[in-house]
Amino acid sequence: MGTRPLVSRSVLIAAAFATVVSAVTVDAGPVDVQHSKLTVFVYKSGMFSAFADNHVISAPIASGTIATTPSPAIELVVNTTDLVPLDPDLDQAKRGEVRTRMLGADVLDTARFPTIKFVSTAIESTGAGRWNVSGSLTIHGVTRVVTFPVVLSDGRYRGETRLRQTDFGIKPIRIAGGTVSVKDELKIEFDIVEAK
Repeated sequence: MGTRPLVSRSVLIAAAFATVVSAVTVDAGPVDVQHSKLTVFVYKSGMFSAFADNHVISAPIASGTIATTPSPAIELVVNTTDLVPLDPDLDQAKRGEVRTRMLGADVLDTARFPTIKFVSTAIESTGAGRWNVSGSLTIHGVTRVVTFPVVLSDGRYRGETRLRQTDFGIKPIRIAGGTVSVKDELKIEFDIVEAK
């Protein structure tokens, strides 16, 4: 007799939880990976940086979900082996060398860390079509909390953020005795479209 109220309460709590989860699941939809994009900008530094190159890296989104109600949320996954240097000023062979080094053990180490993942933990409205998004970003097996602004324009969620490679256990590349190197700070631009 004494356990029935507890069982009933447990059933009600479970049912309520299932309802909330269902609501989130129904309202969460896939990201349109064909029309969304992430672009990484890598900048040179050092005494002889004039003889080096900046790099523009395409980081195609492999999968993702986005929810606007009842609780805004976004999750994105990038396969590290999909990253490709665009670098229009470099010939194809040089772009291949840049990509090989970027994916290798000295930088992204794709054999050990095949994905980059972002999962939002808080999204705060800052005005009509504007938000501050915070979440967990995992690169190179290291997870850090990042926060960045997002603007909705023409049905696209756009913005940018900056991060340091060393925060994710990556040592910026240095060549020629350190006279030419890659800056620790990277810029990431994103343009996210929700699938219709």
